Amino acid sequence: METEGVTRVAADKYRSILNEEETENTQWRHGGPPIFNAVNKLFEEGRTKEWPKGSLGETVQNAVKSWEMELSHKTRLQDFKTINPEKFKLIVNGGEGLSGEETLKLGSYNALLKSSLPEEFKYYKADEETFESSHHEFRSAFPRGFAWEVIAVYSGPPVVTYKFRHWGYFEGPFKGHRPTGEMAQFYGVGIMKVDESMRAEDVEIYYDPAELFGGLLKGPLLCDDSPKEEGKSTETAKASSGCPFSKST
Repeated sequence: METEGVTRVAADKYRSILNEEETENTQWRHGGPPIFNAVNKLFEEGRTKEWPKGSLGETVQNAVKSWEMELSHKTRLQDFKTINPEKFKLIVNGGEGLSGEETLKLGSYNALLKSSLPEEFKYYKADEETFESSHHEFRSAFPRGFAWEVIAVYSGPPVVTYKFRHWGYFEGPFKGHRPTGEMAQFYGVGIMKVDESMRAEDVEIYYDPAELFGGLLKGPLLCDDSPKEEGKSTETAKASSGCPFSKST
């Protein structure tokens, strides 16, 4: 779910398929291939593991980065080079499996944050978000990007098991919460079945969403800065001022 800027220049040392793209035949979501300079800088400055060139760890890390790039920036499954579209399935925290088309429609954030919890316990309601709104929320929250790294690999192809870390600096608003400027991060485990070309067929992701949202929801609500009338509680003032993030709405 790495976030980034968008341009028509394609060159990236962690997503080599961008350098090989025949862009005239690819339908890009934003009109052209993306550039990842900002999030690559964040990744290089904050990573905790630097894999040797050509190692399994580097191969897995770059494969997942490339897959996420395609999922966020291409609009047709037929243009994907990182998955087997006929077999692909994404399973998050033991939930229902999503096909390639379903994952593409939802987008990476909604697919990974989809939850079966009761409504009152959901930190993030993926069913109420679109592809565009979900990406807007996280790009706003992490203006420098949301970096991702592999920190351990437990087994190699055809079933690759790895541990990952996802992090960014909460420097923009998220769902009405004021940014703290602090790092928000979470860890997880992935199990990825690949074919002989390292294209993903089955991907299982396990992580605790509370790790991420604990950092994003700790900032005060933006409405907390609104002036309060004398004698009124904070909650009453929010309600009377029409604050959209008040619990009373």
